[in-house]
Amino acid sequence: MPRFDRYLLSQLLAVFGFFALVMVAVYWVNRAVRLFDQLIGDGQSALVFLEFSMLTLPNVIRLVLPMAAFAASVYVANRLTQESELVVMQATGFSPFRMARPVLVFGVLVAGMMLILMHVLVPASRAALAERTAEISQNVTARFLTEGQFTHPAPGLTLYIREIAPSGELLDMFLADERDGDRRVTYSARKALFARTETGPKLLMFDGMAQTAEGRPARVSLTRFGDFTYDFSGLIGAAERGARTADELSTAELLAAAPAVVEETGQTAAALRYDGHSRFAQPLLAVAAAVTGFAALLIGAFSRFGLWRQIAVAIAGLIVVQAISTVSTDLALQSAAETGWLWAYAAPLAGALISAGLLWLAGRPSHVPAGGAPA
Repeated sequence: MPRFDRYLLSQLLAVFGFFALVMVAVYWVNRAVRLFDQLIGDGQSALVFLEFSMLTLPNVIRLVLPMAAFAASVYVANRLTQESELVVMQATGFSPFRMARPVLVFGVLVAGMMLILMHVLVPASRAALAERTAEISQNVTARFLTEGQFTHPAPGLTLYIREIAPSGELLDMFLADERDGDRRVTYSARKALFARTETGPKLLMFDGMAQTAEGRPARVSLTRFGDFTYDFSGLIGAAERGARTADELSTAELLAAAPAVVEETGQTAAALRYDGHSRFAQPLLAVAAAVTGFAALLIGAFSRFGLWRQIAVAIAGLIVVQAISTVSTDLALQSAAETGWLWAYAAPLAGALISAGLLWLAGRPSHVPAGGAPA
């Protein structure tokens, strides 16, 4: 690779790393706040919050990489233009298409990162997140067991635990069952354990007694026990893994769109195939975003007031590509044709055409007014 290409590529990668880190941090903090409220509010530990946060990172990174590539190409092109480095390269005979070659390589590298995310990391993380969500939703200990507080696992039930030992034992437990209006049963035990069985969670109580009050006037009976099992399965269902979504499926399953997968996800075969091809098309948007941002800053003459007009053109081009992506997604999902998945490549194709058009304009200054924006 020529020295200029290596230099420009190194500049792009360095700035891209900075922008990607900042954008991922912003997106992650925004989602982590809501995740923290949800998990900690349900009694989960900080480790569970950290695990869920890590599982959401691949999808966050996938979203910000194209924007970080666009921002890096615009920033680097603007800085090199202000420092006259690109002007010197143009004076030596480099055409806009030649100067954009390292930017294209940069875009391909970003697209490679996105391909790994789209086809491997994001589906795996979404599947793991769904599995852990199903487990956490049935975690009785985290949801209902709190030291020194009265909790209500279900209407008519009151639970109190003096202390939860590190081993998981519940010390000095109290449980009041008032679901039957004419009958009240109060259980107390020196220690207890929650056990998860195939039929649902059960509370195992040891060395305690059950006090039953029924009838009007109430007749009280007292029963002591060495061990007793209280069934929670009717109150808290057994852990179940819901049907998979398209985000959790592998690319091969999406492209095949087998009848069993269609029935499981509840989506049409055309929608599944479109999702599968989108995993190939979206990385191409990173290439288009990088080249568009760089090419837009090559058009027009140098101005002491900066390249804000060219930057506006670059942003406008990105908005057009995103609008085409949104419209093409709607058209693909509404289409009943077998070739509806072709709409997945409409936005990358539009981005390539915009980039080529901007580079063509940059090589023909006579078509660009002195103000810096194309006529």
